[in-house]
Amino acid sequence: MFLPDWAFWDAVIHWMGHGLFDLAWWQMVLITLALTHITIASVTIFLHRHQAHRALDLHAIPSHFFRFWLWLTTGQVTKEWAAIHRKHHAKCEQAEDPHSPHVHGIKTVLFKGAELYRQESKNKETLQRYGHGTPDDWIEHNLYTRFSWQGVALMLIIDVALFGFLGLTVWAVQMAWIPATAAGIINGAAHYWGYRNFEAHDASTNISPWGILIGGEELHNNHHTYPTSAKLSVKPYEFDIGWLYIRTLETLGLATVKKTPPRLAYGDIRPVADEKTLEALIANRYEVMAGYARHVRLMMQEEASKLKLDADAVQTAKRWLHRDASKVPAAAQAQLKLARAASPALDKMVQMREELSQIWLNTSHSREQLAADLQAWCRSAEESGIAALRDFSVKLRAVRQTA
Repeated sequence: MFLPDWAFWDAVIHWMGHGLFDLAWWQMVLITLALTHITIASVTIFLHRHQAHRALDLHAIPSHFFRFWLWLTTGQVTKEWAAIHRKHHAKCEQAEDPHSPHVHGIKTVLFKGAELYRQESKNKETLQRYGHGTPDDWIEHNLYTRFSWQGVALMLIIDVALFGFLGLTVWAVQMAWIPATAAGIINGAAHYWGYRNFEAHDASTNISPWGILIGGEELHNNHHTYPTSAKLSVKPYEFDIGWLYIRTLETLGLATVKKTPPRLAYGDIRPVADEKTLEALIANRYEVMAGYARHVRLMMQEEASKLKLDADAVQTAKRWLHRDASKVPAAAQAQLKLARAASPALDKMVQMREELSQIWLNTSHSREQLAADLQAWCRSAEESGIAALRDFSVKLRAVRQTA
């Protein structure tokens, strides 16, 4: 007569409940966070900074590890990801932007960002135009691209083998991590809420302090200002953990950083703005314009009580008066005209902002002519009788570029 081997079945039941590692709940949480952190590090270092923007070169060892790990944990095809992201930069906040909250709506991007990604990944024109320079080797064609979903299936088997039935939860968190953080939070919130260090042409924002969870990608305004920079932090209080990993890889000889953000500094005030001033202004124009925007907002606060406008018009002016006219929503333009008409000082500030930004757009002008244009702008600002304009111009004559 056959007698069941109870010890064997006890072992099977124990394995199903606990996996190969009999871990406490808090250990499972830590391991899950560690696994998802490796995934976000792979996305920001390999897919984003290395592949999409070529901000650094990676040695074959980390490069292949990241590709393999992303195949296991996301099933994303490198060419698709890089192409969609490059298109996002090329068409940012426009109708062709694959995932702008200002085009598709913030709720759609937050909760259905992964669907927007999948939809765009089927656009052959996007892949052909923006997918150049991505991996094109044997393993990419015969494994990562050809069997993209099998990687996440293999990850499921591994998780269940290691952690038992709780491995299903670990796997579910791994699968939801990038759709929630990258497709949702970064593509959505980081173009809708947060602070801006730079007056970039789009609506990108920084959404600190989520850096450890998102790998530095929360510094999105910084990234959109200098997209080819391997480093995303620019202020002393900002922490880019992805940059920490890149510097570690570079120290080990496994990465080479190609570009970092320029740095703007201030020295002695020059008698007049010269070509060195012009050079620093153009290289750091987004930071300079962010400083100008602060002056506009401060003046708006001072003028708000004097303006005979309703509360909605005042709030609209505070939000949009310092932005490029092309980025102001049509619904807000009429109220901005009212605010400018009600305050000659504000109107002058906005007019001078447009004239300053036009200087680096005059690409047909020589350096000498552009320097002369800048000198004329400073002279006009300092003779305007507006303290904010005068102070900004004087400070502008002290700008230096240190790197």
